[in-house]
Amino acid sequence: MKPLLPALLLGLGLSTATITPAAAYPVDCAILLCLAGGWPASAECAHARAVFIRRITPWPIEPPLQIWNCPMRASFRGERQPIERLYDIAFRTDLPPAASSLPEVSAAPILVDAQADVDISNPAFDFVRSIRVFEITYQQRRNSDGDCNSWGSIYMGTYGEQGDYSRRRSNISAVPEASDFGIPASCGNYWHRSVFVEWRDYEGTYGHEEVHY
Repeated sequence: MKPLLPALLLGLGLSTATITPAAAYPVDCAILLCLAGGWPASAECAHARAVFIRRITPWPIEPPLQIWNCPMRASFRGERQPIERLYDIAFRTDLPPAASSLPEVSAAPILVDAQADVDISNPAFDFVRSIRVFEITYQQRRNSDGDCNSWGSIYMGTYGEQGDYSRRRSNISAVPEASDFGIPASCGNYWHRSVFVEWRDYEGTYGHEEVHY
C-alpha cells in the first residue's frame, strides 16, 4: 500500500491544472489526503492546511479534522485500497452539491460521537489517530509574601479508531516538547495561552503547529 501514496501525491502536486478549484471538493477530504502526505505543495493542500489551523484558532476551538464531513461512503468502491479511495473522494468532480460545499466554521459544539462513515480502523489511517490538540493555559507569579503561585489548565483532544473526536482534561506533563510552553526554573512572572496541534503523516513523519492568543 505504501508505494501507492507517493504516486497519488505526485498527481496532487503536479496536476493542479486539472483538479477542480478549492470550493469544488469537501475540504475535510482534502485535509485527510494532504495530511497523509505531509502537506505537499499545492494550492489545494495550502487551502486544506489553512482550514486545519483556522479551526484551532480561538474562538471557538474546533477539531482540526472533521472526518464526518468527508463523504467517504460516496466514493467507496469494493476493495479499493484506503488511500486510493481517499484521493478519489478528495478530488472527484461528480459528488452531489451538498457534499461538495465547504463547511462554515461554527460555534456549535461538535458531537464527540461523530465519526467517519466507513471503517477506517485500517492502519493506513493511523495518521488520523495521531492528531492531538492541546489547549494550554498557564500562569505563574510571586505574590507580595514571596510565595510562588501558579495555575494551569490543559485540555487534550484526540481521535478514536473511527475518527471520533473527544476532549478531556489533561496535565502539564502531557504537553509535547515541541510546544513553546515551558515553565521557568525560577518563579518569575510567566503567562502562556496557546492551542498546540501535532500529527504524524502516512509515513510517520512528525509535524506540529501552535497558535498563541
